[in-house]
Amino acid sequence: MTRTALIMAACLAALASPAPAQNSPPNGTITSNDTASVSVSALTDSILRVRVVKTGSEAPEDASWAVSSAVRGKSVKVRRVPGGFQTGSLSVRIDPATLRLTVADLEGRTIVDDVSGSMSFEGSRFTLRKAMPTGEQYYGLGDKTGPFNRRGASYVNWTTDAWGFDRATDPIYKSIPFYIATGGPGGAYGLFLDNTWRSAFDFGHRDQNVLEISADGGPIDYYVVAGPTVADVVRRYTDLTGKAPLPPRWGLGYQQSRYSYMNATEVREIANRLRADRIPTDVIWLDIDFQDRNRPFSTNTKTFPDLKELARDVGKDGFKLVAITDLHIAHAPNEGYAPYDSGIAGDHFLKNPDGSLYVAPVWPGPSVFPDFTRKASRDWWGGLYKPFVDDGIAGFWNDMNEPAIFETPTKTMPLETVHRIDDDGFAPRTANHSEVHNVYGMENGRATYEGLLKLRPNVRPFVMTRAMFAGGQKFAVTWTGDNNSTWDHLKLAVQQMLNLGLSGVAWSGADIPGFIGGASPELATRWYEIAAFTPIYRGHAANDAPRAEPWIDGPEHLAIRRRYIGERYRLMPYLYAVAEQNARTGDPFMRPTFYDYPELAKAPCDQSMAFTLGRDLLVAPSPKPESTYAYNVCMPGPGWFDYWSGLPVLGERKPDAPFEVVRETPTLDRLPVFVRGGAIVPRQPLTQTTSVMPNGPLELHVYPGQDCSGQLYWDDGVSIRGDSLRQTVRCTLGKDGIMLHFDKREGSFRPWWKQIAVTVHGWTGPAKVRGVAGVETDAERRTVRFVIPDQKRASDFVLSRF
Repeated sequence: MTRTALIMAACLAALASPAPAQNSPPNGTITSNDTASVSVSALTDSILRVRVVKTGSEAPEDASWAVSSAVRGKSVKVRRVPGGFQTGSLSVRIDPATLRLTVADLEGRTIVDDVSGSMSFEGSRFTLRKAMPTGEQYYGLGDKTGPFNRRGASYVNWTTDAWGFDRATDPIYKSIPFYIATGGPGGAYGLFLDNTWRSAFDFGHRDQNVLEISADGGPIDYYVVAGPTVADVVRRYTDLTGKAPLPPRWGLGYQQSRYSYMNATEVREIANRLRADRIPTDVIWLDIDFQDRNRPFSTNTKTFPDLKELARDVGKDGFKLVAITDLHIAHAPNEGYAPYDSGIAGDHFLKNPDGSLYVAPVWPGPSVFPDFTRKASRDWWGGLYKPFVDDGIAGFWNDMNEPAIFETPTKTMPLETVHRIDDDGFAPRTANHSEVHNVYGMENGRATYEGLLKLRPNVRPFVMTRAMFAGGQKFAVTWTGDNNSTWDHLKLAVQQMLNLGLSGVAWSGADIPGFIGGASPELATRWYEIAAFTPIYRGHAANDAPRAEPWIDGPEHLAIRRRYIGERYRLMPYLYAVAEQNARTGDPFMRPTFYDYPELAKAPCDQSMAFTLGRDLLVAPSPKPESTYAYNVCMPGPGWFDYWSGLPVLGERKPDAPFEVVRETPTLDRLPVFVRGGAIVPRQPLTQTTSVMPNGPLELHVYPGQDCSGQLYWDDGVSIRGDSLRQTVRCTLGKDGIMLHFDKREGSFRPWWKQIAVTVHGWTGPAKVRGVAGVETDAERRTVRFVIPDQKRASDFVLSRF
């Protein structure tokens, strides 16, 4: 037992009285009865850690794969009250007889509450039970399928290779045991179970009034993250488990992939066609067939004779190459396969219980598997990337890391497989796969991310992973796996990405237009349109599926797809500012409508496909994307604008309703997108790649309304440490005009723009700007446009009608 565990066990055993105020730490309370001991501590005024130890059991060590020791060590002093304590925001009470935990706000509104029989034990298995208030809704759990709102369903957390999954498939690729509840009496809250074993969440499936949380083993160690808003919860949850780093700017561009581009000639042909068809693109992906016999960290020199030359050649046209590196190393003794030889020499592979090497079939045939819970093995893995980094490969793709195993009904390795833990505050020890399975893929992504950081210390790593545990957003972006080319999967992809964002994983994508099966032209075009406003924008299809590059299906569909891809590039200054906001605050890139506009939670529209991109853009596809029938879009109050025309939206609004309703009729070439009145949206001239400097001024589109503001953020797009700029732009509405105000710019980075072209929407009548010549009005579009020099210092421009 570790020293920390001994101290906690001694404290729990020393409690002879159920009174929680005795022998309690300054930031919480410990309460015991014949069943268990419950420790509740306040990390902040709004984040509580709850640890439960069954009576007679050894207290677990204070260690975590998801929450760092520095974060776990945070605390605030609390005020003692009968039965518990208070923080600056929360009231905590524990019934000493039943150990029922109740958390409320300081006005007495219940946030989360246990029910009778709040915990039970069966061997190493435990179950917790929470009350489910009527009207409370539940989100999160990563990329789980099923309904967007989790209420009434149940889920198992066990990372699984879910090829060809559908809406009823569970478990799936990721295990993120965190949910957000909203709509309860005390506002939103989140609950994160910090336990890597197989766990389950039942949101009223078995008992409509009870939320059950269970796990097959491991510690009862969970965090209650109070709101009161969903945004508060997400920001605080990412304070716990980590913020996603700002990706390289090229990672926001369009990315073209297939399983697989079979040789260097085909890659060059794809690159040439993308440029010839004027399809803005930043990345081409290399799937497993670029390798020698599917062996990671190898290259088929017959089909890809010079990877460095290929990267250099396509790089001249602005393309980056991202290459797959699955975690299964071919079992190839005496064959000169360096990853295997160095892994054996360093003792870096998993073992069977008898100490022999664990060998199982995957893509290369018999394979061995790195022991990623060992720091030394992660360091070894990270070093394997050096030849590829030296060849100019820009990013890497960790697939099959649930881990997926062939020729076994469980799809993964035996639970008795032995891992060696020696990092992250854990005492050095062995553990079986039951404990490590759910965190294995995340530690694979971590090893890749940290290895790339060592090889290029000031270059942002780009790593994509399929499997993930809570906190995995610190190391990698992700995608929704092997989806299907169906209309339902298009809808499911939107909901999966939204729930991933609420689970801290802001950077996700879904294969366009579905990995398996082949999409109709109409489905593919609609998918390209919607995906233009999602975090990761990647076209990808299976080797036995029809080709799915943008030009497939003819010039009419290509024109639409190219326009939406281009629109993403025009929006790059806005997208990049939203990306930086995520890195700083944890706010998702892509958000459910109720994230920034809680009033929409009760709006009378079907919002199962609607989402916002940042706060200012509302994307509103049909909730039945295959349908051509009209549907309603609900907007939070008046004052919104149509993104495409720039004109104010005229919707219907009932008296005292906090929203208005717009009727939309689907057409193939138009995706409804709206802009918040009060938004200032930066855009840029179209480029074919993010590595090219735009030719012309930065555009600022001003949509007058309340809270009128926008953000500029820019840097070199690749460096971790370097100059940047940040600037807030505001507008104030007056009786006879608008004042546009530039705050003083922060940072010393010199941007590409020398001028700023301002377009004010919703304007009627004549216009002039004091000290600015060439003010242009457009009565039909209701705009006024003028060009000013770049504004580094605080400055004002007054737009008036006389």
